[in-house]
Amino acid sequence: MQLPWNALDCVLLDMDGTLLDLHFDNHFWLEHLPARYADKHGFTLQHAKAELYPLFAAQQGQLSWYCLDYWARELDLPIVGLKREIMHLISLRDDAAAFLQALQHSGKRVLLITNAHRDSLSLKLERVELAPYFERLISAHDYGFPKEQQAFWQALVSDTGIDPARSLFIDDSLPVLRSAQRFGVAQLLAVRQPDSQKGPKDTEEFAAVEDYRALLSGL
Repeated sequence: MQLPWNALDCVLLDMDGTLLDLHFDNHFWLEHLPARYADKHGFTLQHAKAELYPLFAAQQGQLSWYCLDYWARELDLPIVGLKREIMHLISLRDDAAAFLQALQHSGKRVLLITNAHRDSLSLKLERVELAPYFERLISAHDYGFPKEQQAFWQALVSDTGIDPARSLFIDDSLPVLRSAQRFGVAQLLAVRQPDSQKGPKDTEEFAAVEDYRALLSGL
């Protein structure tokens, strides 16, 4: 995969499912949290999932879906503490380190932009040393809008001064990529296999990263 690196000044990278294996997040929301919810209420795991999954679906694409404070209030559970119980599952994708190191020496601006709540970001940083590779670590909660909304991108440009027309953005979420596309981000890449424990996904209209080392040519 040959990217027009000479035409790019800035690289915007998502975190979960893009740099970090999405297995941690999928396991937490689909298995671990329902199990703890079932324990709290004396439910079966199946009953807990039947109750929680529609609640999750109703919030997807909104900032509340990513807000740990919101779920702690809604479910009356210590969400950060429950995440910490399985934090050993947090891991960097095997192919991401070489890409991050190359970007670090490329002279380009490199920003992490994530919908993750700041508490979730802090937990990930305890396990994986991402901060040294980035000029900024930006949470959508800083702006009050998720990446699915145009207001996020407007706030990002206002805050950082990046030029979308000279930027590359990589994310595993197709709705987020479509939002970036509408805003005018020039180069967009999806992620073929965000979760190492699941198969490749259909990234539809977007070209997808299968191995970050394939992006190094010309960088």
